[in-house]
Amino acid sequence: MKSSHVPAPVKRVVHFGSRSYGRITAPARMLPSFLICGGQRCGTTSLYRALAAHPVVLKAVLHKGVHYFDTSYQRGMAWYRGHFPLQRTADKVTERHGVPAQTFESSPYYMYHPHAVARIARDLPGVKLVTLVRDPVERAYSQHAHELARGFEAEPSFARALALEPGRLHGQEERLVQDPTWYSFAHQHHAYRARGEYATYLSAMANRIGRDRMLVVESERFFATPEEVYDEVLAFLGLPNLGYPVFERHNARPRQSAMDERTRRDLTAHFAAYDDRLTEWLGRPPVWRA
Repeated sequence: MKSSHVPAPVKRVVHFGSRSYGRITAPARMLPSFLICGGQRCGTTSLYRALAAHPVVLKAVLHKGVHYFDTSYQRGMAWYRGHFPLQRTADKVTERHGVPAQTFESSPYYMYHPHAVARIARDLPGVKLVTLVRDPVERAYSQHAHELARGFEAEPSFARALALEPGRLHGQEERLVQDPTWYSFAHQHHAYRARGEYATYLSAMANRIGRDRMLVVESERFFATPEEVYDEVLAFLGLPNLGYPVFERHNARPRQSAMDERTRRDLTAHFAAYDDRLTEWLGRPPVWRA
């Protein structure tokens, strides 16, 4: 039976049992050597599945996104480690291929949550981060469609949702900073402009993790030339190319209508300064500005 056909209550029982077993066996489990940490609606699922198909890469046991370093940090490291494969499984893969096995996860909120990067730096020393970025105007529009489809957004008009954003986010980050245990629904689901201000978050990540342990990938390049970008990611991770996976685009949500031009102009103007800072980061204009 396909997992999509398994009743939700059954899935919950299976996941609970697996997490409980994972926590008990945590000392015998791997920890990630790299993370895909965003951005949201930038192709993270597609890259995750491409990398998970690599013969020496072992994915998280239950979910692609564990959300430990953003919304579940209070559960503790044993809970987190319980999501990953057993070390003996990795040893068998290493012996078979002659290359050390790696494991990873992908949580797009890690890029944006104010505590995530500091937690990652503290708990996963030496970890590498892969971050995807996309035309921030299109990313914001795509996020709105995504949140609507999931029932996390009640405002069907993208323009009105953008107008609501400042009020929805007012004081949210400050409260998250002051109280690491607090959760903000609006901060996670309604930051349409804010989550496209990539350079701000990349600078914070570099300060904590180190520029040399970060790879920034434009999703437009990944979807246009997946083999080329896949090779770049493997080189960054120290993995050999053992054959290309099937590259597919996941979680794409077609819109019923195009974005109105005034909204597009306003967003383009808003993101101009952030795109200029991203140009300095990449050493060239991002592809959507070229």
